[in-house]
Amino acid sequence: MTGNDQAMTDSDLQTLDDKAMESLRAQITEHLQVRDINGEHVGTVDHLEGDQIKLTRSGSPDGQHHYVPLTDVRSADEVAVYLSKTREEMMA
Repeated sequence: MTGNDQAMTDSDLQTLDDKAMESLRAQITEHLQVRDINGEHVGTVDHLEGDQIKLTRSGSPDGQHHYVPLTDVRSADEVAVYLSKTREEMMA
């Protein structure tokens, strides 16, 4: 390590995590598709509820709301939210 290098502190890492989560939350809007790691449709965003995405009932096979933790979200864009797990893992 040279004299100009600085190690990231736990506080720095937490700040980066918080900013990344804030950015992700801003991208997740109503009616976006939710896709698993294989690109398969899991549901449709109803809205954010705390640290979870509430999915619409109309896209659910059992007619109930389901929730996806934000920690399972890999990324999001203007089309969909992309998860880091398979549909089967999400439903387990």
